[in-house]
Amino acid sequence: MTSLLQRWREDPGGTYRSWFLWEERVKNFRSIRRGIQQVVADIKAGTFGVAYRGSSLETVVHSVAEQRQIFKGADHAFLWKPKLRIPDIYENPVNQRAFGRLLDTCVCCTMEQQVIAAIREIDARSIKGLGPAVANLLYFLHPTIAPPFNTAIVNGYNALTGARVKLGRWEEYLAMRQGILALNAAHRGLLSNDLGAIGGLLFDIGSGRYPAPPREDDASARAVWKADLARVRENGAKAAKALAAAREEDETHTAVQGWLRDLGLSLGYDVWIAANDRNRLLGDGRLGDGCLAVLPGFATGAGADAVRLIDVLWLDKASNRIVAAYEVEHTTSIYSGIVRMLDLALGPEAHSLEGMFLVAPDGREHEVRDQLARPAFSRVADLKVRYLPYGELKANRETIARFGHGMKPIQAISRLLF
Repeated sequence: MTSLLQRWREDPGGTYRSWFLWEERVKNFRSIRRGIQQVVADIKAGTFGVAYRGSSLETVVHSVAEQRQIFKGADHAFLWKPKLRIPDIYENPVNQRAFGRLLDTCVCCTMEQQVIAAIREIDARSIKGLGPAVANLLYFLHPTIAPPFNTAIVNGYNALTGARVKLGRWEEYLAMRQGILALNAAHRGLLSNDLGAIGGLLFDIGSGRYPAPPREDDASARAVWKADLARVRENGAKAAKALAAAREEDETHTAVQGWLRDLGLSLGYDVWIAANDRNRLLGDGRLGDGCLAVLPGFATGAGADAVRLIDVLWLDKASNRIVAAYEVEHTTSIYSGIVRMLDLALGPEAHSLEGMFLVAPDGREHEVRDQLARPAFSRVADLKVRYLPYGELKANRETIARFGHGMKPIQAISRLLF
């Protein structure tokens, strides 16, 4: 097991490096949590509706599904299957409210026993089609309590332990969870309190990337397994290509943040770079070079922490007020950036804002507009969040920097906006 974990941690194509250590993973916890709270609010208010498509649940599950390969297909369990009448939370209002109570309890609680009790309560209702796939939502609420769940993870757990966990039953999930916790505790030095790490390991085993070590003390079986393990790296060309593409995406995201940083500084503003991006390499230095080390005027708290994760902020030097906010959405969920904007829009800095911008590739305009049209984001839409395409920013940033000094943000880049 130690040999497997060491090889897995070093593998650039494995989930540990490509997903678990991915900076956007942690950054999106807040937005997914906020989305789950919106689902609860809609169910309580009776405005959730009778369909998955267009609901607040679709929005948050889509954001989960974008968390790279481990959560790909997370929405399948929630899609309405009319012939089977599942999952039965759309047409049955009683079941829908029970689902809302499960999420509400898990949003508000802090103890493991409370999460387990809420799961047992929903299981007792035997709601058709509402099984352990919901644990993928619970993971983003309690990553140290609820491990993620899908077919590959179950297959990986069975291969690693010799268990026979079946899909679709909460009691099977809870039993598997106990085994996962035991494995995690036994190998904590190479894993994490965050159960996403061991979830990723099980996913890689269950999807066939890694063979499970033999459970019996058989020297020949162990030799064959070690040879199979060695071939994982030899056959890693496809994984290396995928990782290179992911790194290129991150580099593009960083480059655009750098454009906005340099533009803000040239226009005479103080600039804040997202707290988890400041040390990213850019050119001969770091992305945070020349920028604020502390975001003035913000106390601690969930909303303030979310604002600190907005990609780029421009602040007025005299008042220390945020005057413009930019979220760069290269390939990640538009939804997550909007939620961080919402925290800013509803906070004490809202009155000084002169511009809020979603900066994205030229081809993502429809995605931006579709998300902004959602009722949950009406407050952000009221503040006229604007779509700023890469192409226009790249083509005109030098001209703006040269002639825009002293202008307000909305004046300086108004020529770029659709």
